[in-house]
Amino acid sequence: MSETDAKTPTNKPKPRLGTLRALWPFVMRQRGLFAAWLVALAVASAATLSFPVAVKRMVDFGFQSGTNIDREFLYLFGVAVVLALASAARFFFVSLLGERVVADLRQRLYAHLIGLDASFHDRNRSGELISRLTADAELLRGVVGSAMSVALRSSVTVVGALAMMFVTQPRLAAYALVGIPLTVLPVVLGGRRIQKISRTSQDRVADANALATETLGAVRTVQAHAREPYERGRFGNAIAVAVGTARKRIRWQALITAVAITLFFGAIILVLWSGAHDVIAGRMTAGTLGQFVLYALIGGGSVGALAEVWNDLQRAAGGMGRINDLLGESPDIVAPASPQALPATVRGEIAFDDVTFRYPMRPDLPALEHFALRVAPGETVALVGPSGAGKSTVFSLLLRFHDPQSGTVSVDGVDICDADPAALRERIALVPQSPTIFAASARDNIRYGRLDADDAAVEAAARSAEAHDFLSELPKGYDEELGERGARLSGGQQQRVAIARALLKDAPILLLDEATSALDAQSERAVQHALERLMAGRTTLVIAHRLATVLKADRIVVMDRGRIVAEGSHAELIAQGGLYAELAKLQFLD
Repeated sequence: MSETDAKTPTNKPKPRLGTLRALWPFVMRQRGLFAAWLVALAVASAATLSFPVAVKRMVDFGFQSGTNIDREFLYLFGVAVVLALASAARFFFVSLLGERVVADLRQRLYAHLIGLDASFHDRNRSGELISRLTADAELLRGVVGSAMSVALRSSVTVVGALAMMFVTQPRLAAYALVGIPLTVLPVVLGGRRIQKISRTSQDRVADANALATETLGAVRTVQAHAREPYERGRFGNAIAVAVGTARKRIRWQALITAVAITLFFGAIILVLWSGAHDVIAGRMTAGTLGQFVLYALIGGGSVGALAEVWNDLQRAAGGMGRINDLLGESPDIVAPASPQALPATVRGEIAFDDVTFRYPMRPDLPALEHFALRVAPGETVALVGPSGAGKSTVFSLLLRFHDPQSGTVSVDGVDICDADPAALRERIALVPQSPTIFAASARDNIRYGRLDADDAAVEAAARSAEAHDFLSELPKGYDEELGERGARLSGGQQQRVAIARALLKDAPILLLDEATSALDAQSERAVQHALERLMAGRTTLVIAHRLATVLKADRIVVMDRGRIVAEGSHAELIAQGGLYAELAKLQFLD
């Protein structure tokens, strides 16, 4: 892994708990659920705080008179039923709220990531981005669907319990109040430490996920080299590091929780010891002390819950901080505020005027330097040259995956930097060397070229690409799932599906990136026939290594180190000698 690959969007300042405020707009999109949750929470809290009163009435009135005991127990049961129903409603509403908020957040993050330019995705590992989209978002589901509810419920309960303790017995309540600062202190002091460890823990989980994604994506290479034990060891080490970091976080959480609960209940027990002496002395009834005890236990339990929730919030703050880092990324390639419209009928004229471009990851090495090329409408131009000559960069700039540092790239006289990138790309079809086949049906893979195409158009494109026969022979025909990365098709079949996709798109500009270089002779012949149909009437740029494609090009452009060193027909370039003649001797001529 290169140093650049190791960089992640998480190398930012540690977030504070305030980062969770970024969830508020997503919560407000679910106002109805949020309001229903608040109502259920209020009823459940009121029922909880009414329970000790019901117990006091049962002890002081029911036990003393005996005649009202049935009524008091019925009152106590009624409070329990209200508490149960309100708690169930609160759980339902807040859990559904958490699901919807996290779903909205994931959609927003996914839409943002897929809209970021190629430079961002070159810098960051897809496995780590997926971890942010899943693991970090899952932390936030716990915040909205559980922790937020527990925090607010516990806060309300603590305040209500303290208030009722003062109403019940002011002197004892004043003593109990001393225990609250002692409980909060370790939570506050340990919170920052937990937040730091939580962020590191999630980073290590993301590292493990990124490693797994990379390895599973190249599982055939792993198996071909018999490196399963090696990869198991690497992933095991990554998991061990993640678990080790998580152990530190858990240890701190457990310690803070134990200290907080011990201090609070220690204070409560001390107060109860004093209250017991008051009951013995006749200064307080047993029901009043029982009521006070229950309020103290409710308040103490809520403080303990707050301590645990605080730990969860610290972890979630780290996750939200990383998501905010990603949402804060802005693409370098954006549509202008007032984009210049491309001609309604694109002729396909392409011009590179004195273009110099350096990749952000290699700023000292120009990929193209003072590059100038004009392609007439309908012309087929082959780009040839050694690896690193800049051929693929020409495609990247034309698709506006990057912008040049100097010079202009234009289509039909319009500088593509002044056009809407989406409108530009709709006018370009690409057939790459390694086509992308989605884990979807053959029909959907072809229809990706034009989403509104009907089945007849899809099959017509497949016939032109010489893909109809083998697709029809699949068990479900065009509706057969092709597997991840087209695993159920051969390389030549995948290429023909990609060509069918490009045919269906029917774009006036065609880019062929070594579309036959990895195929056997029989597959190449079928693909070449399909390409000839695809190229007809279109402006075509071809990155070529095969003689058949080069010979049929209108012009061959020879590139080396980001510059054009020669151009002409095959015969002319052979006669001139130089780099093309060497390449032809090595690559083209048998």
